[in-house]
Formats: sequence, structure tokens, C-alpha cells
Amino acid sequence: MALSLIYTKYAGRFGSRFPVLSHVFTQIIFWLIAYLFLALITHFILLTAGPLLNAGINLKANVTIALFFGFFNGFTSGFTDQIFERRFFYKRALGIVILIKAVISFVIFVILISIVRYSLYPYVQVRYFNTVNTNPEKSWEHFFQLLLIYNIVAGLLINFINQVNNKYGPGVLIPILLGKYKKPKEENRAFLFMDLQSSTLIAETLGHLKYSAFIRDSIGDINEVVPRYNAQIYQYVGDEIVVTWTVEKGKLPLFCIQFFFACEAKFASRSDYYLKEYGRSPKFKAGLHMGKVTAVEVGEIKRDIAYHGDILNTTARIQSICNEHNKYFLTSGYVLEHSGVEKYYETNSLGMIVLKGKKQAIEVISIESEKAG
Repeated sequence: MALSLIYTKYAGRFGSRFPVLSHVFTQIIFWLIAYLFLALITHFILLTAGPLLNAGINLKANVTIALFFGFFNGFTSGFTDQIFERRFFYKRALGIVILIKAVISFVIFVILISIVRYSLYPYVQVRYFNTVNTNPEKSWEHFFQLLLIYNIVAGLLINFINQVNNKYGPGVLIPILLGKYKKPKEENRAFLFMDLQSSTLIAETLGHLKYSAFIRDSIGDINEVVPRYNAQIYQYVGDEIVVTWTVEKGKLPLFCIQFFFACEAKFASRSDYYLKEYGRSPKFKAGLHMGKVTAVEVGEIKRDIAYHGDILNTTARIQSICNEHNKYFLTSGYVLEHSGVEKYYETNSLGMIVLKGKKQAIEVISIESEKAG
């Protein structure tokens, strides 16, 4: 279980800092495993039939071809996935995306098998067998059919794993497979609740269809910021998005605060697009809090990792009073004490406030802007 925690920590960090490289590296690993597995299976089949067919058998030859296919198939599919996902697939129907990915995968496969046939295989044949195939066309026809079928099956399995990984975020898949969240686990986490400002007015002005497109684009821009700040998306609730971070040693990382202002900067950089499409740019109000929560896997028909605890309720209440105090980013005095945010940002205490549904008052802090210099 300790290994799964280490994996979650470092896989999450690497995936957040280098999302494209992380995805490509993951695809290479998946495809290497897939083709090495095929190499072992075919090797043992040949061992069984070899004496009957008088066939040359060499595991090194199988592994050499498997490594080539696994590495380049993983690299090209991972890299093209990232390019098309960001520039083309975002607003396309799922069926169209699946079809285009299938065509791209087939083209990559044909290119790779052509390289193997005309470049790699002659080397492998001389290097490991010292023989010449007397019926190459028939052999390659069967080899092509075998690898094509295997490629389709392996591709479906790998795409399924990718979808699960995308749903839960980097570094979570293996802990789920190991059953980490089957029983409630206590974690120290920070939560940021971000809610669209003046959402009712915007919905009435734009109409429900264009308003939904406005929300889609806004959340899409936030998602582009998420990887750079080691964040995880916990929930989308209407026009609200909930982001979370693991807090180590009770110290809130500064990037949890920087994330909100990075989202604001992203919207500002795309203001021309928003003004042209919707006549306004998105503005979010946010509440930030941290503390201990319990994490557990819930659901049967639709499974998810749920976080429970007073921290989430408090964070939502902090965010809900932004309009009342005409502020955009509020946090608790507890966060101020455990983050050192006042060294880098202008802050303003709103005093001790009794939040809705609470008996005890807490200090609420407004984070205004980054300090100059």
C-alpha cells in the first residue's frame, strides 16, 4: 500500500508538470507490455509446433520486433492523441473521434509493419536465423492479419485504461486497482470551489444552448490550467467546478492559490474569443479551505471516489459569501496560517464570520492580488 501512495504522489506530480510527455510515456509503456506479451505467446506456440514444422525459433527475434512495435506504436499514438485532442477532438462527436482515431491507428500500423518488413525483418532474419524465407508473401500476409487483429484488441484495452485514467486523474488508477479506496481512508486535502459569477443573468441573456457552450468553453480553459498546478478535478456541478490537492505535512502549497489567478489570466488571454462568441468573458468566484477528509469508492452502476467531511461543506459556505462581500477569492484564516500566502499576495481579513449552517465563527480572508515585486 505504501508503494501505491508513492506512485500516486510522483505520478500525479509528473503528469501535472509534463502532461504531454506523461501521456506519451504511458502509451509507450502500455504498448511495450502488449507487444512483449504477444512475443512471449508466439514464442511458446512456436516451441510447441517447432519440432513438427522444423521452424527456427528465437526469442530474441520476437522481442526485437515487439520492442520496435511497442515503442513506436506507443510514441506515435500518444503524440498524435495529444495533438488532435487539443486542436480537433475537443468539440467533435464521440463517434467521429473514435472513427478518426481508428483511421490514424491503422495508418500508423501500416507504416510500422512496412518498416518491419522491408528494414527490420531482413536484419533479424540474418542476425538470428541465418536463413531466407522461401515464401515471404504468404508469411507476411498471415503476419499482417495476426498483428492487425491483435493491434485492434490491444488498442481497445489501452483506450479503456486511458479513459479510466482520465476520469480519476494521474496516479489514481493503480491505487484503485489495488482497492485502496474500497474502505474509507483519511486524507489531508485542500478544496477550491469555483462558481461562475452572475450565472443566472448570463443564462437569461444567452439562452440555455449558448449558455451551455459558454460553460463548456470556460471549464475547458480551466482544464488546460489544471495540469500546470498539480490539481485534480473532483466534480463538475452545473456551472461550478471543484478542484482538489493533496496537502503534505499540513502545509498548503502556494500553487493552490496561484491556480485561481492562472485561470483568470487564461480567460483574459481568450477575451477576444469570448467577447466575439458570447459578448462577455467568464468570471469565477472561489472559496478555498483545507483539512482532513475521508476518501472512499462509492457506487455500483456509476463508480467514483467520493470525499466526505466538514471541510467540503465549509469550503462551499466560504465561496457562497463572495457576492455578499463583493469579493472573488475567499479563504479561511486556517489556510492563511498554513500557507504563507500573505507573503506573496495582498490579503484582507473580513473578520470572524458565522457561516450558514455553522455554530462557530471562522476568520474569512480575501485574497486580492499578487504583491508587486
